[in-house]
Amino acid sequence: MLKESISLQIKEAMKSGDKLRLETLRSIRASIIEFEKSGVDREMTTDDEISILTSLVKKRKDAAEQYSKAGRNDLSEKETKELEIIQTFLPKQLSREEIEEIINKLITLVNAKSMSDLGKVMGPAMTELKGRADGKIVNEIVKLKLSANA
Repeated sequence: MLKESISLQIKEAMKSGDKLRLETLRSIRASIIEFEKSGVDREMTTDDEISILTSLVKKRKDAAEQYSKAGRNDLSEKETKELEIIQTFLPKQLSREEIEEIINKLITLVNAKSMSDLGKVMGPAMTELKGRADGKIVNEIVKLKLSANA
């Protein structure tokens, strides 16, 4: 369970004095607590955990990009380090080639022929690749494949 793992690692980060790791772990814990207080009447599932972590990863990537564009490399670097810490809790990220292989199978499976079939491919692709691939990359590959088919 993610919550217990985070709590243990928070204690370790406190003992070791790793402030950045501690801050990042606390932000993950805050997101878990927010989910629990959201009124959902069930236990947190693995999919819920992946959704929380994926959301945190996306926020860090966006922030790092914005800071970099603004010339604030110090803040961009901090966001990138936090991103790396959060990603350790996600399943191993697939390579671009592995993503393309899965998307090729899905395109064949749903019989997608053109860009108008984007939705038919993206839904199953995001379900299949949840937590293992960045949605932007998946979207980019699907669009590339479908435009090549046209």
